Amino acid sequence: MPTMTMEPNASLIHYPCEFPIKVMGAKVDGFVPAMILMAQQFDPDFDANNIELRQSTGGKYIGVTLTITATSREQLDELYRTLSSHPMVKVVL
Repeated sequence: MPTMTMEPNASLIHYPCEFPIKVMGAKVDGFVPAMILMAQQFDPDFDANNIELRQSTGGKYIGVTLTITATSREQLDELYRTLSSHPMVKVVL
């Protein structure tokens, strides 16, 4: 059986590309605008009209899908770190 080998730092993502990031947090005032602002910091052309919102069954939490134009792994890593460290964010996928 043939085996595939990849370079240790090789990426399966080809940049630039559209990349969706899901962010979940408590459904509170200011959560969605804060997530949009962070996306815009990493992608100046980010279009807030294309976000997707999904409320939890109980209505306590909200999920926001931000689709950014990813230009590098470093950009994505830093965006994930920034989103994850935000006090209103519970999970970033």
